[in-house]
Amino acid sequence: MPESAHSVKINHSSTPIRLFESDFLEFFTHISPITVLVIWLPVAGYSLTVGVLGLPAAASPAIAPAAFILGLFVWTLAEYTLHRFVFHYEPKTPAQERVFFLFHGVHHAQPQLKTRLVMPPVVSLPLAVIFYGLIYLVVGLLLGAPAWTPLIFCGFVVGYLLYDMTHYATHHFPMRSGYLKFLKRYHMRHHYRTPNARFGVSSPLWDYVFRTAPVTSR
Repeated sequence: MPESAHSVKINHSSTPIRLFESDFLEFFTHISPITVLVIWLPVAGYSLTVGVLGLPAAASPAIAPAAFILGLFVWTLAEYTLHRFVFHYEPKTPAQERVFFLFHGVHHAQPQLKTRLVMPPVVSLPLAVIFYGLIYLVVGLLLGAPAWTPLIFCGFVVGYLLYDMTHYATHHFPMRSGYLKFLKRYHMRHHYRTPNARFGVSSPLWDYVFRTAPVTSR
């Protein structure tokens, strides 16, 4: 029977589970949060600059922050959708099981391993291209507002960074008070109690909307 996140056995060893025989390929399965910031902060900054400079001279000053906030909001839905339907896809064949384990199952198998907490560029870069294309298709072509595209994408990328940093923090930072404590407890319960629920990491919003937040989530 193919293995899913719901049935993965948790391993708290500090020795990483090896995914590839090749040392070269194995290298790309480990990543530091600093690497994520080094790659994506310049992308966000560039998108913001292009977006602001590309706005018409007569544009309202509210457009840039509105587009940025829209991008943040769009990210929250993308985060939920990817986590629930892609990373927690139920594999039906051994090949699908292998792909699932590479993408997300290994994280559920070793949830505290520091080098496999944030999204590796081999995954995040293709996803970014896809989502930029979707944003441009909807906003730039269908709605006729191409100047909004880089600003929305900037918000989207910042949302992704908040997600990845929050995810790392929930596993390795104390987060002992307020909303941060709630997020840590919420995500730990996803790992150790309800892997088929609580898919939001940076926000539980869509879990409440789609009823995947158990009543006992406090």
